[in-house]
Amino acid sequence: MRSRHDSQLNQLIHDISFHPKDRLERFLALPVQQRALVLTHLTSLIEHDIISSLPTPDLLSTLEQLDPDEITDIIQLLPKPRQQKIIAQLNEHLKQSVELLTQFDPETAAGLMNVDYVHVEEGDTIAQVAKRFKAHEKRTGRLPAIIVLRDARVIGYIPGHELGFALPSDQIKKYVRHISTIRYNASHEDTVRLFRQHPHNKVVVIGDHDNVMGVIYSDDVLKVLEDQESASLYDFAGVHDEESVIDSVRTKVKHRYKWLIINLATAFLAAFTVSLFDATITKYVLLAVYMPIVAGMGGNAATQTLAILVRGIALKQITIQNAWKTLRREAGAGFVNGLINGLIVALVVIVMNRDYKVAFILSMAMVVNLVVAGVFGTIVPLVMQKFGKDPATSATIFITTATDVLGFLVFLGLASVILA
Repeated sequence: MRSRHDSQLNQLIHDISFHPKDRLERFLALPVQQRALVLTHLTSLIEHDIISSLPTPDLLSTLEQLDPDEITDIIQLLPKPRQQKIIAQLNEHLKQSVELLTQFDPETAAGLMNVDYVHVEEGDTIAQVAKRFKAHEKRTGRLPAIIVLRDARVIGYIPGHELGFALPSDQIKKYVRHISTIRYNASHEDTVRLFRQHPHNKVVVIGDHDNVMGVIYSDDVLKVLEDQESASLYDFAGVHDEESVIDSVRTKVKHRYKWLIINLATAFLAAFTVSLFDATITKYVLLAVYMPIVAGMGGNAATQTLAILVRGIALKQITIQNAWKTLRREAGAGFVNGLINGLIVALVVIVMNRDYKVAFILSMAMVVNLVVAGVFGTIVPLVMQKFGKDPATSATIFITTATDVLGFLVFLGLASVILA
């Protein structure tokens, strides 16, 4: 049943995303609850396109189906004057919550938090907590998190299901479970790190005086992770982070051509390196057959190292100051992998071509190139970070250039010496 529901939702998202000419009409044809669900699953560009064109009454009826934090995320795509106009027309509870949330930087923990919570004292009874829980649900239509305080400081939370199983006269202290806290001005990276270090489904956001400000749920953090992963994928490919699959040809060209031109320039550098050994290649044509193997293996090995380094940098596991051990390990791994793959290609050359000299040259080039891949795959992202640049952005271009140029230099250089 759930898979059928997901399939229907995906189909709606696809139809609205890929039909820009009648996108608004398709959206308005949906029931209001379905509109709200679809809106939260669209890309920010399509969200902006829809809510910018949506008549205010339809936008309000759609937003009122959502949680305050979701409403905040969506209306922040609008110009400030229209944001204020929309907030002023929300129902009283949503208005108060959204006004609070829009005061905070969306890139902080406060920008992720949900304000559906109640806080109770450690000495309260289950009956008292249930009363507050029901009052919040009746007022807002949403189930709150139950945060437990001692002397105005957070000591834990109570799972909602405990209210249905405990005796009304029980004190809540025996049902309290641990919950982590985070400052409202903490970054998204700090928030993600907290969830990774202490897996749980929610975190309490606290203010400067340890007062409760809201709750962050794991699904909010998953959205941050998805955005970060998408950004990393775009960076690795040299594609702009605002490009999407539905963009026009003109938009795609605009976002990509600069990096492709840079890549073209580096490709000419590799071609120039090869041209220095034109006479050797002309004399020993077999070398040209195996050159793509040298380039391909070096590029793939470098990309593997780069992926590990970017993840380590994002998790603050490595900096340029403590990189020596990682550099040594990556170079060592490249050396061992080079020996393994070098032995394989050497055997292939011997079996197919009966040429022991070319087999030796190719195997040595493989070892050197995979060591180069490990070294440059480690150094380049760290240097980019040191200079305040995104460590993933276009790094593959520079790393692949290093493996191509140095790989060809070793392969053809050895060939010039050994086969002369």
